[in-house]
Amino acid sequence: MLDTYDLLIIGGGTAGYPAAIRASQLGMSVACIERRETLGGTCLNVGCIPSKALLHSTELYAEVGHGLNEHGIEVGGVALNLRQMLARKDQVVDGLTKGVEYLFKKNKIERVSGTARFEAADRLRIELNGGGEQVLTARKGIIIATGSDVATLKSVDIDEQRIVSSTGALSLTEVPKRLAVIGGGYIGLELGSVWRRLGSEVTVIEFLDRIVPAMDQQIAAQFYKMLQNQGIEFRLGTKVTSAERTMEQVELSIEPANGGPSEILKADVVLVAVGRRPFTERLALDGVGVLVDERGRIPVGLGFTTNVPGIYAIGDVIPGPMLAHKTTLDGVRCVEGIAGQYPGVDYDLVPAVIYTSPEVASVGKTEEELKATGVAYKVGTFPFTANSRARCNGDTRGMTKLLADPSTGRLLGAHVIGPDAGTMIAEAVLAMEFGGTAEDLALTVHAHPTLPESIKEAALVLRGQGMHI
Repeated sequence: MLDTYDLLIIGGGTAGYPAAIRASQLGMSVACIERRETLGGTCLNVGCIPSKALLHSTELYAEVGHGLNEHGIEVGGVALNLRQMLARKDQVVDGLTKGVEYLFKKNKIERVSGTARFEAADRLRIELNGGGEQVLTARKGIIIATGSDVATLKSVDIDEQRIVSSTGALSLTEVPKRLAVIGGGYIGLELGSVWRRLGSEVTVIEFLDRIVPAMDQQIAAQFYKMLQNQGIEFRLGTKVTSAERTMEQVELSIEPANGGPSEILKADVVLVAVGRRPFTERLALDGVGVLVDERGRIPVGLGFTTNVPGIYAIGDVIPGPMLAHKTTLDGVRCVEGIAGQYPGVDYDLVPAVIYTSPEVASVGKTEEELKATGVAYKVGTFPFTANSRARCNGDTRGMTKLLADPSTGRLLGAHVIGPDAGTMIAEAVLAMEFGGTAEDLALTVHAHPTLPESIKEAALVLRGQGMHI
């Protein structure tokens, strides 16, 4: 191992490891410091990947148990092997983390296992996982890519047994009879869906008066009703004031967010899913003068520069959406900037997906955001009930919604709730990336019958040319 590299990257997650690969491609010598035993960060180890593996497995389980009769397929004796389901999830994670290790070797990236702290703007001291320390210096810069950690509530202590974080909720050894989820955002709704499909009675407690508040409200209203139809109970406008654990259950004290009488909600397991917070502890940022805002984030300027020359920050530790693909965008663009090739970023073009059933996907502005800023817009919607492929598949839930400038037709936002929404949104992202219009989507030939035809149809509706509704 060298003592000096062109670039040092703290964190081997979805921001750090793509940054390291891109830096190597640009001819830099790179060392990546990661405190976990495996690469990939939260996403690969205890986030996006294991949760999606369980979401897919449980969706198959629910479909076999309840959704095949209308197709003339009668199945009896369906049984859950939770141990095997969790083992498969772990196998998926293991394969992908080993894949990142291979990419490091292929790109000649030095992987350092340990915890880093700043000694100077160009120097890190590493507490090695195997014992001992090492000091590394950087010629071109140091990138902070340490990601985020689970946000907590002062009134609810997580023990990862009966009161769990998203990490614990991925590895429950038995299906809880009653699961309480604190938080009505992406993480809580996805993991609540996993255990609801396996038989849990799920109650979601949300402080605000609606779930996923950043979502387009028309889409969110449909989403809320669909989750209710799946048996998920909601307590909106409600806060948790305390949690008392007994040998067999947890008693949550809850009350209206705006004040009112309290009551007790009992659950076998409680999932705390109130978001995530930037993880910058133990970096000794104060010692080198890196500024942190009131929410623990590191403000950055053009090219992801911090206030200290030579130190950069990317991913979940900076302002912006906490999404794995956004952090990868940060990492690649940051390194390209260090190499003098910075092309800029536009977070309005970063899609977001909730991997429930049905999926919900969006990119760009919501109708509420456009109204709030006084931007003129036109709307085009198309329901999956009018989509031929959705009819063939037996799943006509949801709709596609497009927002566009009324004078130029330029796309301002796209929102899909329905089957394969996470895949479908890519067409709208690409169109918006190239400054595309509703006319561009309307004139694009889509294969028939396919689900993405709903995007073309929504564009036709927006232009006053709707044909199938």
